[in-house]
Amino acid sequence: MIRVTVWNEYIHEREFENIRKVYPDGIHGCIRNFLEKEEDMKVRCATLDMPDCGLSEELLCGTDVLIWWGHAAHEKVSDEAAARVAAHVRRGMGLIALHSAHFCKPLKLLLGTSMTLKWKECDRERLFTVAPSHPIAEGIPECFALEKEELYCEYFDIPKPDDIVFEGWYESGAVFRSGVTFTRGNGRMFYFQPGHEEYPTYYEPVIRRIIMNAVRWARPVNRLTAERDNIQITD
Repeated sequence: MIRVTVWNEYIHEREFENIRKVYPDGIHGCIRNFLEKEEDMKVRCATLDMPDCGLSEELLCGTDVLIWWGHAAHEKVSDEAAARVAAHVRRGMGLIALHSAHFCKPLKLLLGTSMTLKWKECDRERLFTVAPSHPIAEGIPECFALEKEELYCEYFDIPKPDDIVFEGWYESGAVFRSGVTFTRGNGRMFYFQPGHEEYPTYYEPVIRRIIMNAVRWARPVNRLTAERDNIQITD
């Protein structure tokens, strides 16, 4: 069983009626709702307003894969909480950063760059699967479109990824490395660009399949799982 925690700052859905209509249970609730239908996943949610920013040591010890959505409150996540997340990733916890979570503190700590990019408002995006043999791309078509998505554009200040799985192209001509993987210590990380809060991106079947694939890819396996759970194993 993969223990998944979906973390969301949970601000936009409370403040703006148009966003609440798209995600009445919050973005975290939407993601939880489709992941928990998977027989191999046990899913819970955490939000910024919880103790320890929803990122306590106890919660992280019980998490195999952490999914992170943030936008308006990156700086409200304490440095201590961010450091805990980064430490758990290095020890083997998977991290999936969605959309504007590219700018979250744990990802900056782990990747060591500014994580800045260019952006502007809504555009139609086509995503191309450029690493079709990667596990995250299993069952994903070679090209698919999102009718409305916030435009993210190069240059994206990240270190060289292990793999570029998806590349985005917008009708205005912008391009972006939309799905990239990294490894830090024993932890696997996946950054995935689609998911602006005003659009129903996380209801799209292809997007859901990518996130499910990413959870399975990022999970700790074999010895790493045993070490995180303090289980003694022998060869």
